[in-house]
Amino acid sequence: MKRRMINSLLGVVLVVVVVFCVPLALVEKRTIVNSAQDRVDAAAVRVLALVENRLSAGESVTGRAFDNQVTEGSYVEVQIPGQDVVSSGERLAGGHLLKAVERGNSGEVVTVEQSRADVDHEIANMLLLLGVVALLAVQAAVALAVWQAKRLARPLTDLAETAERLGSGDPRPRDRRYGVPELDRVAEVLDTSAERIARMLTAERRLAADASHQLRTPLTALSMRLEEITALAEEPETVKEEATIALQQVERLTDVVQRLLTTQRDPRSPTAVAFDLDEVIKQQVEEWGPSLRETGRVLSLEGLHGVTAVGTPGTVAQVLATLIENSLMHGAGTITLRVRPSGTSVVVEVQDQGAGVPPDLGNRVFERAVSGRNSTGIGLAVARDLAEADGGRLELLSLKPAVFALFLGRSHAD
Repeated sequence: MKRRMINSLLGVVLVVVVVFCVPLALVEKRTIVNSAQDRVDAAAVRVLALVENRLSAGESVTGRAFDNQVTEGSYVEVQIPGQDVVSSGERLAGGHLLKAVERGNSGEVVTVEQSRADVDHEIANMLLLLGVVALLAVQAAVALAVWQAKRLARPLTDLAETAERLGSGDPRPRDRRYGVPELDRVAEVLDTSAERIARMLTAERRLAADASHQLRTPLTALSMRLEEITALAEEPETVKEEATIALQQVERLTDVVQRLLTTQRDPRSPTAVAFDLDEVIKQQVEEWGPSLRETGRVLSLEGLHGVTAVGTPGTVAQVLATLIENSLMHGAGTITLRVRPSGTSVVVEVQDQGAGVPPDLGNRVFERAVSGRNSTGIGLAVARDLAEADGGRLELLSLKPAVFALFLGRSHAD
């Protein structure tokens, strides 16, 4: 591309030089020749006037009389009827001369001849000057073409590298502009595409991380239920009860996957309904019963009963499961699940008797990859996202003891 640009610009300059310099040279040449001819004609007129003046005064006409009227390299010849020819200067040889002839009223003839050497020299200097100007113009054009080619080729190289990085999975925008509207437009489109690809990759990675984390708890609970079914195979009623709970766990798994996908597509998807909060809390008590018994922990219920909240039961269950699991992993003692009113909302608090949240973390516990221990740091972040997507909010009310609160809308019919 550089070579094409240089050749194109150089070709344009050469055409301009030819179109401009050739007519200019012809015009200048004619001007120089005409100017020299005018000088010869003027000399002839002056000599004729001098001759006529001397003749009218009755004086003789000699070559010395008009020597001062003749320039060096010129030849003057005066023919007067009845007299010898009078001349001044050396007669010039050759036919390539400037010549002027003037005739007087009494028949006298004045002839002035001048060599074209000075004229040819002046024409040669003029042509040389035009040639130098043309050469400088061509050199300047080459330099400008090289600079312009580099200026335009560099952005194209950068854009090609950006496109290659996008193809290789590096979607970082470069935010470079080049002062050329067309190239800047391409760069802007590539940067916009890079940002869009980056968001898509981030969303995919986030979905994978959220799914792996959020599915872990239901799968663990389901595994424990199946183990209990196996251990109680000889008690049909108990097996039936545990199998029903296991089926509920499967339904919850389906709901978790669906909710994660819906949140990724549209975080504000309107799926909230009025539901019995006691049913969700009961489900959590049954689900976490085996884990609590294994660790010697107790889940205590306090506060209101028979509350109708507004939201998505599966989402609320998922958030509560995350809070209970967090208390099991990082807390100690009795886990208290408290339901209380708060204005037009209903608040579900989860509290334990552990050491609480370190002061240096504070509300940063809801940030991704932030954890007080060697955990993923994803659970609370996902729980807050789910709560907000469902129209509620998740807050940390107290550091010690750790008290997490889920704020939900309350049905007006309640």
